Amino acid sequence: MTLFDDWPPKKNAAAEASSPLPERMRPRTLDEVVGLDELLAPGKFLRTAIERDRVPSLIFWGPPGSGKTTLARIIAATTQSTFVTFSATSSGIKEVKSIMEDARRARETRGTRTIVFIDEIHRFNKAQQDAFLAYVEHGDIVLIGATTENPSFEVNSALLSRCKVIVIPQLEHDDILRILHRALEDEIVRSRRVAISPEALDFIAAISGGDGRQALNSLQMVVETSDPGGEPLSREAVRTILHRRSLSHDKAGESHYNLISALHKSIRNGDADAAIYWLVRMLEGGEDPMFVARRIVRAASEDIGLADPGALRIAIAAKSAVEFVGMPECGIALAEAAVYLAQAPKSNAIYTAYEDARREVREGDDPGVPLHLRNAPTSLMKEIGYGAGYKYAHDFDAQTAPMDCLPESLAGRRFYEPKDSGVEKQIRTKLDEFRRARDAQRKR
Repeated sequence: MTLFDDWPPKKNAAAEASSPLPERMRPRTLDEVVGLDELLAPGKFLRTAIERDRVPSLIFWGPPGSGKTTLARIIAATTQSTFVTFSATSSGIKEVKSIMEDARRARETRGTRTIVFIDEIHRFNKAQQDAFLAYVEHGDIVLIGATTENPSFEVNSALLSRCKVIVIPQLEHDDILRILHRALEDEIVRSRRVAISPEALDFIAAISGGDGRQALNSLQMVVETSDPGGEPLSREAVRTILHRRSLSHDKAGESHYNLISALHKSIRNGDADAAIYWLVRMLEGGEDPMFVARRIVRAASEDIGLADPGALRIAIAAKSAVEFVGMPECGIALAEAAVYLAQAPKSNAIYTAYEDARREVREGDDPGVPLHLRNAPTSLMKEIGYGAGYKYAHDFDAQTAPMDCLPESLAGRRFYEPKDSGVEKQIRTKLDEFRRARDAQRKR
């Protein structure tokens, strides 16, 4: 690719006919775009910028099949600027720099504006992205990047500050249906003479996961593998052809953290149905079941704690099941643990106590261990007071001795405050009894 190649490339009729259905159905104008009304309605920033050919540097951020590349191609078709496109997966930084130098010379010698579109810009590491900075800063190029990853994490902050981020939403179910109905009118699709029932079309839309490209690929597979004529294909017939959906789940990307967050927060909120749903979403998407098990163990300690001590035991048992039987069988054990944790009484008192103590340790003084609590294995240690004044709790009827176990500077400090929830209500009662017993013994 050079700066002087024509874009968009011209296709002959034979090439167009052999193109995949998603390519044939790609919108050519803003009015043909489906599902982006909030961005492309008359008067909106993006539409105005495209129509006036004053597009600034942009980052299109959205899920697969949501229209990022389509928007770039519409810009290519409408702009008077030189438009260069390449993918970060197949183009090296050396090629990028060569194109940008061409753009700089074109601006300086002919006053020509150059738009550079980089698909999957997150594939360039942040050091490589630095190569764009000077050219964007000096106005040599207008950069348009497309990414499925959160640009806050994947795009160099200096470069990000010079671009406007456009969030492309996932297509809704009705948007996908509109795209599929439009595709049924495609000349090549109609020539196949394959009828599809509304229920079957709805199924294709449902399993696409908001990905327009995936929906059109599924429709193409159904049309090309079915016999022409006959009754409209049923939902079950289409299900048989497509077997199962391909779930969008990136184990190293943002969805990895969004889904595990949804699972944890559903457990915390006592919603067992949602917990099972997000659990299955992750496992069916190929998530490591041990990653899920670790979060379930965390939820047992953070959100239930001693309100139900059995929750941690069940979580650890589920982790052991993952190690012992593996997938797919261990999914049932994980679901069992998730449901148990969802219904369990909740308390974050242990979590709060731990965080409070950690903050004190990190930010407070570093007091020594009180002498009466120190170990005294040698005679010298005993002589200088180690262990002096220690009282053995079992010698007291209340099973607690009248002595302080915190450093003097922290005497009376409360880190753990049990809640009136589940077993923790009993723990609160018992700890209060211990405190009253110690106070009474001190007064004697």
